[in-house]
Amino acid sequence: MRLLLYVLPLVLMVFCLVEAVTSRDDEVRHLGRVWWILLILFFPLAGSVAWLVAGRPTGVRGRRSAYEREVPDFPEYDRPGRMAAADPGADAEFLRKVRERAEEQRRRAAEQKRREEGDYPSTGE
Repeated sequence: MRLLLYVLPLVLMVFCLVEAVTSRDDEVRHLGRVWWILLILFFPLAGSVAWLVAGRPTGVRGRRSAYEREVPDFPEYDRPGRMAAADPGADAEFLRKVRERAEEQRRRAAEQKRREEGDYPSTGE
């Protein structure tokens, strides 16, 4: 019986520690994965129970939003929650407006440069 009082918390701690180490960072709840590992190591019984109750991943992945990519086009977009355009037409319209604004800014800058050069002729002798 005494052996069970020592072995059971140790087995629970090892189980929780292995589970915390192998869990993905974005799946762990409430604290960061490193904090959970430290909590389990420094407070074996309380940390293990806390991990099981509050930190352990639920196993059910949250539903993706309409703006989240199903399959990322680029590796840097693997992070869950990364948003993508949901309406390609609106995205194309936005990009068209950005291009128009950039062209307008270039035109104004060129006009201003011509005006400045006209006001101050160069004296390159």
